[in-house]
Amino acid sequence: MTHRAPLSRKLSAIAESATLKVDAKAKALQAAGRPVISYAAGEPDFATPAFIVEAAAEALRDPANFRYTPAAGLPVLREAIAAKTARDSGLDVAPSQVIVTNGGKQAVYQAFQAVVNPGDEVLLPAPYWTTYPEAIALADGVPVEVFAGADQEYKVTVDQLEAARTERTTVLVFVSPSNPTGAVYTAEETRAIGEWALEHGIWIISDEIYQNLVYEGTRAVSIVEAVPEVAGQTILVNGVAKTYAMTGWRVGWMVGPADAIKVAGNLQSHLSSNVNNIAQRAALSALSGPQDEAESFRVAFDRRRRLIVEELSKIDGVVVPNPLGAFYVYPDVRGLLGRTWGGVTPQTSLELADLILERAEVAVVPGEAFGPSGYLRLSYALGDDALLEGVTRLQELFAAAD
Repeated sequence: MTHRAPLSRKLSAIAESATLKVDAKAKALQAAGRPVISYAAGEPDFATPAFIVEAAAEALRDPANFRYTPAAGLPVLREAIAAKTARDSGLDVAPSQVIVTNGGKQAVYQAFQAVVNPGDEVLLPAPYWTTYPEAIALADGVPVEVFAGADQEYKVTVDQLEAARTERTTVLVFVSPSNPTGAVYTAEETRAIGEWALEHGIWIISDEIYQNLVYEGTRAVSIVEAVPEVAGQTILVNGVAKTYAMTGWRVGWMVGPADAIKVAGNLQSHLSSNVNNIAQRAALSALSGPQDEAESFRVAFDRRRRLIVEELSKIDGVVVPNPLGAFYVYPDVRGLLGRTWGGVTPQTSLELADLILERAEVAVVPGEAFGPSGYLRLSYALGDDALLEGVTRLQELFAAAD
């Protein structure tokens, strides 16, 4: 009997998204009747604004939207994205330098495919979003983690990057505001990193999907605004998912130099062709329409941010750096490890997350999903009542060690 040929070794080595895995487990428990509160998914609990939904409904009445359109995106949407990039990232680009993608995740994937060659080393500041190392591996690159802990507010320095650089380093991942930490680099920190990358000819993939979700008067300064000269070696990735509560619409984009966008566009022409035209029309409405509701979302996130930081900080053994962007808090929980809670002594944040789910019926994502153990990620993009109830359960669980 002839044995079947093996599966792809490359794809077999790719891990499932840890955040989606935890969220799926929480939803399964909820469906089974357990009162689980989940901080796992990075998904706003708000409904997509009605004017955006109406734009999609209107698009359904136009038969032109039922046909193939340019693989790189509707020209009118690419123009709107170019205008947003100029407004929020300080970079003037032609619409031809924009590709509309199926969510920000496809933009991330294509960005690495465009600039990474086999064996290239990609500097990956940690804690990092779970998809980055897998997307790097899919491009045959080698992720090189550069860790910054709570004492650095989870922000790497130029000295750390330089210490990790080798002759094989070709790409740097830069994310501000950060998923999973909510950290926002200052303009000065951003400029220093941009100038360092420019000096060494290193590509930058800058994920800006949370750039409009910032607090306490903070502004997320784009690296291409801080160092305009670095635009020729930078790809920006972004999307409507987080700012406009449009996670399920799957519209993102990438912006970059013409040559990088051309090769990424060629890839997309074979990979997926155009993004759903109805969703593109909705995204156009989001970017060009009134921003009042998006601002109300941001204000609500800010209120929740302050609440969760205050309440988590009351737990002995938990250190909570103040996140100034996105909608995540990333507490250092090493002070809880090695202690016994309800007869269980967790030694890692993975074991701690399991304990929390079992004893408190609260779902959190362990630090192992984003880098070193000893941390937890909690999304505060959930309702106010559920947010407070979940933290109260954690306070009760960790009120006293055995």
